[in-house]
Amino acid sequence: MIALWIAIGVVVVLALSATVVVRRRRPPAPPPTRTVVPSAAAPRDRPAEPEAPPAAQPRPAAPALRERLGRTRGLFAPLRALGGRADTAAAFEAAEEALLRADVGVETTTELLRELRASGVGADGVLDALADQLVGVFAENADRRLRFDDEPGVVNVWLFVGVNGVGKTTSIGKVALARRLEGRSILLAAGDTFRAAAADQLGLWAERAGTEIVRGAEGGDPSSVVFDAVQRAKARGNDLVLADTAGRLHTKVNLVEELAKIRRVADRAPGRVTEVLLVLDATTGQNAVVQARQFTEAVGVTGVVLTKLDGTAKGGVVIPIERQLGLPVKLVGVGEGPDDMIPFDPESFVDALVGL
Repeated sequence: MIALWIAIGVVVVLALSATVVVRRRRPPAPPPTRTVVPSAAAPRDRPAEPEAPPAAQPRPAAPALRERLGRTRGLFAPLRALGGRADTAAAFEAAEEALLRADVGVETTTELLRELRASGVGADGVLDALADQLVGVFAENADRRLRFDDEPGVVNVWLFVGVNGVGKTTSIGKVALARRLEGRSILLAAGDTFRAAAADQLGLWAERAGTEIVRGAEGGDPSSVVFDAVQRAKARGNDLVLADTAGRLHTKVNLVEELAKIRRVADRAPGRVTEVLLVLDATTGQNAVVQARQFTEAVGVTGVVLTKLDGTAKGGVVIPIERQLGLPVKLVGVGEGPDDMIPFDPESFVDALVGL
């Protein structure tokens, strides 16, 4: 009997040993599966494609001048309110007051009203006749396009001139951004070497517009910076150089001579100066006309960029600039945003000004 129990115990022990061996030899269970999202990167056996330049994008819609010229337009409210209820003398008096307060200037206001009286217009037609007259002033400068020479091998140069504080550097940045979105290949030249902050500010705009900038040593020769920019643009294949210039007092003889030298240097092949844009601050009123006259005599201004038009009641300064100096206003600044530098549209301006 004892032998039987011993035999049964041996059999049980052998069976348990075999189970352990089988469990140890069983392969480990596979790890839980995961969903892998394919990578968008190029395969390793093929080099990545070079980054393509950003394609030209359509510009945002221009802000409505009527909304941005509220301060100036408000000056013509009394004339609009008269309608046909007042006599002709009262209507002309209201028109004169509005023009003077809008900083059209005494000389230009006197000429406009003299011509208006000679037309024989009555009280109820003064506002409409004045609007037509102003449109006629702007019609003298019909071509407001920013000029660009597409001749192969030519590097177009747009010089920006103006006194300090008018928004010259910011205007260059906004113009660069707009031209870049149109597909132009831009290079910026920090020609205002006497104000370190100007080059730094222009550098920020260069980053925003995706362009390069050429700058020189502080206090260095501005014309050499512009010359280097033109040469680099030629080597890189850029077709347009936007050049900042110094803006110390416009009455200083040395500044006038410096600007004339910059223009001569920029006009040497392969460079070609196709625009000299005078940047004026609309809030300065008649002083802007004085600046325009002196800069035109010095460097041959081809067009005006009028900044801060939305923040002033002196928007009428556009009229004497065009009538007395024959300079076309090509761009106007109507806000702080990068897209708030827009082409000047005379009819829209007049409608916004007089509130028709």
